[in-house]
Amino acid sequence: MRTSRYYSLTPYNLMRDVTAWADVLNRTLSQNETSRYNYAQNGGSTGVSTARLPVDVWADDEGFHITAYVPGISPDQVDITFENDELTIRGELPATTPEGDNQQHVRNELFHGEFERRLTFHVPVDADKIEGSFHNGVLELKVPKAEAIRPRQIKVQAQS
Repeated sequence: MRTSRYYSLTPYNLMRDVTAWADVLNRTLSQNETSRYNYAQNGGSTGVSTARLPVDVWADDEGFHITAYVPGISPDQVDITFENDELTIRGELPATTPEGDNQQHVRNELFHGEFERRLTFHVPVDADKIEGSFHNGVLELKVPKAEAIRPRQIKVQAQS
């Protein structure tokens, strides 16, 4: 049987070629020293001014727990506000290398600049009892649920 040097354009062959071409482009672009870290893909945005701060949030019966990494800044450089069921965390991460005429970035992957994160709570919380702690660049917030919506244990007494 004679085979053609051109194969048919089945979906598999076409997808294989597109994938191979995409791999070549990705390798070429990643070698460009001006290519920047894709912060949007890793929880933030590559926006012009303000990045979205990645956070972990979990809930229990008492309230919500929020953790965010903010290395290189002190607690007084973070602005945390709560208004209309929305918690806002703002700040600015400093550049890790000083600016100078004789410097050339070999890699520029760490994010620096302004960040902000807004979290809306769809259950009543006790805003007066929100607590925050800061240790080794990790910000932790505790947002307690309002007393009215917390689960209550009902004790049943036996009658004889």
